[in-house]
Amino acid sequence: MAYPFELCYITDRQALEPKPLLPWVREAIRAGLDMVQIREKDLATRELLELVRGAVDAARGTSARIVVNDRLDVALDAEAAGIHLGTQSLPAPVVRRQVPKDFLLGVSCHSLEDALSAESAGADYVVLGPIFETPSKLRYGPPLGLEKLREVTTRVKMPVLALGGITVELVRACLEAGATGIAGISLFQNCESLETCVRELRAELARRAGPRF
Repeated sequence: MAYPFELCYITDRQALEPKPLLPWVREAIRAGLDMVQIREKDLATRELLELVRGAVDAARGTSARIVVNDRLDVALDAEAAGIHLGTQSLPAPVVRRQVPKDFLLGVSCHSLEDALSAESAGADYVVLGPIFETPSKLRYGPPLGLEKLREVTTRVKMPVLALGGITVELVRACLEAGATGIAGISLFQNCESLETCVRELRAELARRAGPRF
């Protein structure tokens, strides 16, 4: 099955302040991002559910997918497209048994072993990082680098989105290392114009000699 996503925005409302998150998510969808991962772990269930429902409503009639970090209950209740699992989430095989066949299951990975395990558990895609140095991912250790990205993309058969310290100028190197696309927080939150950012990223993606999936 082919997945039509190459650009994934991972939300961080605290880093986005004073801008409100939901309007920014709507703008990200209008700008043409393929996926938005709602990653607001500290929100109470009611507030998170309201946010995800708003994002899902904004994505109706578009090709954008809304996935929820960690909270399977919220993802199912809000009719999101899928869930994204982190290192402290439910095991991927447990989640896969509880969701519809077309429900997206993504997993955060920090090594080849993580990626192989996610693939064997039935994940649809993985987010691998940090590829480059970034303050938000220091707790995961030194950056993996492009060679590790290349190793992972050659060993797994599912889409791999590169994450961590990625700028428009670094996208091509990630694609050349086999990444299907890229995921980011600050890349999409710190730009002056989401539309311009997405257009520049799409130009880099278009230079690839054809989609990997």
